[in-house]
Amino acid sequence: MSPDGRGDSTRDRIIAAATVEFADRGIGAARIDRIAKAARTSKERVYAYFRSKEELYRFVSARELDAVADATRLDPADLPRYAGRLHDYFVDHPHSRRLMRWGELELSNADDTAWETARRKIVVLREAQHDGLIDPAWDPLDVLVFVNRLASAWVDQPGLPSMDTDAGTAFSAARREAIVDAVERLFPPGGGPVQTNESHRLR
Repeated sequence: MSPDGRGDSTRDRIIAAATVEFADRGIGAARIDRIAKAARTSKERVYAYFRSKEELYRFVSARELDAVADATRLDPADLPRYAGRLHDYFVDHPHSRRLMRWGELELSNADDTAWETARRKIVVLREAQHDGLIDPAWDPLDVLVFVNRLASAWVDQPGLPSMDTDAGTAFSAARREAIVDAVERLFPPGGGPVQTNESHRLR
């Protein structure tokens, strides 16, 4: 069934094909005819659902943002663990981070859906500051951006060791630990004391 509740398999195939196309090639290099072919339909059918390539991208990007939010669950009382979950999601779903990065790089206008998602999280963070869970000296927008960027920092780096090797697995685990530690140093859970951990250092 399609995301809006309609049982339209053609539309679902278009969305799935577009997600892969945009993640792999970006917005500018993506082609509607290639999306249509992968979805086993026609360009005309794609445009019957989405008026432009940018509209299609914004739709699949918003859908992915919802999936990330549902899977990672922002917990302002424990931002380090949230950062770890976010990192894990992007490691397990590399297309998701690539899809979002293309929008950041190529869209000239702000993505309303992304900003609405950010605004909701900012409200949650501001309330947490009011409750004493996060240092109120921080701008909640900075808190959100810093946590998100730290969580995705290593996912965005090219040429990392393969996860199919023991060395790659150890490297990835150490990087995850470093992310959690960095966020904990900035934003201790519940405003408590920071526990340092040196095991994330490069070996």
